[in-house]
Amino acid sequence: QLQASGGGLVQAGGSLRLSCAASGSIFSINAWGWYRQAPGKQRELVATITSGGSTNYADSVKGRFTISRDNAKNTVYLQMSSLKPEDTAVYYCNADIPRGSVSRRYWGLGTQVTVSS
Repeated sequence: QLQASGGGLVQAGGSLRLSCAASGSIFSINAWGWYRQAPGKQRELVATITSGGSTNYADSVKGRFTISRDNAKNTVYLQMSSLKPEDTAVYYCNADIPRGSVSRRYWGLGTQVTVSS
């Protein structure tokens, strides 16, 4: 189970930090991801981080957002700075967790981020 938190209402230029914690029978997490979905739009990738710490960002958030992970806590973070109204969306986290010989992707329920102009 994944539980995302940290969303809210913030003015343009402000910052928020999202967290997503995984619970249950978890021994390792291969990779984490943050996605977002704005009203009327498709869900899009925001950032990913692998077990080795390699990160990938959407061009629209490079230099403003930072993804990080705490393996001991099975938690991933998304530090968002210099927020823009176009960052308004529901943010979803996911985790790729080994289950036997395959990796299964789990999704959290999402947390709303609203950036006012």
